[in-house]
Parts: sequence; structure tokens; C-alpha cells
Amino acid sequence: MRSDLPRSEPGPAGRLQAVLTPVIPEISALVRATPGCVSLAQGMVRWGPPPGVAAAVKEALAEEAQAAAMHRYGAMAGDPELLAAIRQELSSTERRGGPLDLEGAQLLVTAGSNMAFNAIAQVITDPGDQVIVPLPYYFNHVMAVQLAGGVAVPVDAGLVLDPEVLAAAVTPRTRAIVTVSPGNPSGVVQPPEVLAAINRLCAQRGLFHLHDEAYEHFVHGATPHWSPGSLPGAAAHTVSLFSLSKAYGMAGWRVGYAVVPEALMAGIAQVQDTVLISPPRLTQRAAVAALTAGSDWCRPRVDALGALQQQLVDAVAAAGRSGLPVRLLAEPDGAFYGLLALEPAASARLTRSGLDARGLMRQLAAQHRVATVSGDAFGLDGHVLRLSTGMVDGAELAEALQRLLGGIDAALAGA
Repeated sequence: MRSDLPRSEPGPAGRLQAVLTPVIPEISALVRATPGCVSLAQGMVRWGPPPGVAAAVKEALAEEAQAAAMHRYGAMAGDPELLAAIRQELSSTERRGGPLDLEGAQLLVTAGSNMAFNAIAQVITDPGDQVIVPLPYYFNHVMAVQLAGGVAVPVDAGLVLDPEVLAAAVTPRTRAIVTVSPGNPSGVVQPPEVLAAINRLCAQRGLFHLHDEAYEHFVHGATPHWSPGSLPGAAAHTVSLFSLSKAYGMAGWRVGYAVVPEALMAGIAQVQDTVLISPPRLTQRAAVAALTAGSDWCRPRVDALGALQQQLVDAVAAAGRSGLPVRLLAEPDGAFYGLLALEPAASARLTRSGLDARGLMRQLAAQHRVATVSGDAFGLDGHVLRLSTGMVDGAELAEALQRLLGGIDAALAGA
């Protein structure tokens, strides 16, 4: 080997510099480093899975033949028992406006719905291809597109999306439009007519409609949850993404699933076999038990979160009436999030003092013991914070909001 060649230390690929840096690990580290910090940051719920989940896992491991099956690889797209339970779930009209159109589609089980979105991004994008992500976007969607070599194109089409604005953003390199309803980070539920118009736009322009329904159970207002995948003929161009992490309290179990056009399944198999081989079999057994418990088990827990969302709305409104220059960008009628924004003049004042949204997030955690996520992580300008009510009860939320609003007041006083 020649000794006169230049030497350098091995390191990560340069292309990763173009990928968003995840914010959740940073704020989680701040919470761990700050005793007594109340978290309104991470998107989880406080409850665990239905009781039948633990019983199903014990049963699967107790009988020797079943336990042996759990130790072996399963089918790439998921085990038959879970796929059957998912088909039954998707036939429900309770939340989606009608059963999903599975004619010309396939089911895919993954380790969380983020993995499903990542696989789709890998399959549909060549380097330089574009995926439209309406603002505010979910950062992991953007990261998946970037990791696949695609270009995530942020489009400000309003918190209730304007399909005409999205249509104007389509270029010859556009491959898909992403929607999330109920929304992360906004908490907004998109009206059925809006999602139907976007789905028709995708069909007309030869695009995929990637629709994230992780928060489908969490609807607190008059606008119903609705699935564009329930439209006749939607299966050919619509990807519907679902998760057991939220309503079923199974974030750590990592189970999600997707309805995918048949034309993509060969590519999906390439990605899934490379990354996961097959979904974990024990967690699939747990997922069957969770889906058996169904929406009746989820409903009282989701309803309690609706009361917390109203508590958030009321507290921010009261602070605004008292003179603190804050507001919610939209009244959240779904999920368990809200976007708290400083009024433009107050935001400009903090900017002039050298404190941006990320700095405000850090200051609130370290000095006032309340964790949030800064809006820049979702593509938003100005001083915006995403608040999650999923991990607190009413008393904890009241304390967290007192700290939060007091911390904002203190930051403005020092600016």
C-alpha cells in the first residue's frame, strides 16, 4: 500500500448535511438534564396498550409451537393474522367515511408508520424528484424524502389546505403530495372535501397522494376524520399510513401499517427485505390484540385528551386577553397538539435580542422547566412552539402552561 497518499479520518457521507437534524433527541436530552421539567414536547400519550396485549404476548410465548414461530422470520408484508385484523379494521366506516378501497392495493406492516413512509420515499423518488410537503410539515417526512435523495418542497397552502395552491406548486419533477390529518404539528383536521380535491389533483397529474392518518382516532371538533383512500379508484395512487403508537398507547412497540398501490409493492419488498426483513412477530401478535379491543377502548382516553386540548385553548386565550402577545395559529380540533405563536412585533423583538425560536425552546426548558418543540423544526418562521398535551394530566398541563407563559413573558422582558 502506498504511504504517500493523503490521509483522512473516515466519516459520514457528505449528503447527510442536506438532511434535517432531528429535534426530538435534543429536547429529550434537555428534559433529562433538567429535574422537574414538564414535557409538552414529544408526541406520545400517557396510557399503555389494552390489557389484552400483554395477555396475547404471554400466550404466544407460553405454548412451545407458537413460541418457536415467534423466533423465526415471518412474511415480508406481515403475518396473516395481523393482515386479517387490519382488513377488518379498514372495512369500518366509523371514522373514515367509508371502507378503504383495497381493490388494486396491498397491505404492509412495518415497525411504525414512519418506516412505511420511509420505504415509500425510497421507492417513488429518483435523485432530484420532488415531494410537496405542506407547511407546517412533519419533520420525519421531510427527512425520509431527503434520505431517499429526493427534494422536499415546502408549500404554504394554509393550515386548512388550499388545493389550488398545491396544484400551482406541481412541477414536472413532482412525484407526490403529502397530507397529515388530524395534523401534526397543527392539530387541524382537514375537511373531507379538501382531501378529496387533493386526491383528485394527484390522480389528474399522475402523482401519489401520501396521507398520514396516525391520529385518526383523535378528533375533538365538528370536522370528521376522513380517508381519501375510501374514494373509488383511489387505491392506484393513494398511500394511507396508520399507526398503533398513538390511540393504542404502543409507541415503544413500533407497529404501523400502510395501504399501498400494488404497483409499488415490488419496490417495497426490496426496501423492507433490506431494512427489516419482516415485521417483528411478537409485536404483530400484540397488534392483533390491540385492534381487537378497537375504538371503543380508545374512545374514553381520546375524549379526555379533548378536554386537555380545550384547557390549552382557554389558557392561551386568557393570556392574550391579559396582554401577553401570544396566540394559537389555529384552534386544534384533532390530535393532541397546538401551535403557540408570538405576535409578529414580539417575535421581531426577540429576534433583535438574538433569541430565535430554537433558543427560546432551550431557554424555556433549562430555565423554566417546560419542554416544547420549536416551530422551525416544522418549517415555520418566527417564534412558534408546538405543544403536546398527550403526556400530561390537567394539573400537570396547568403547571406547564404557567411556566411556559411566564417564561415567554420573562424572555420578552429581557429582550
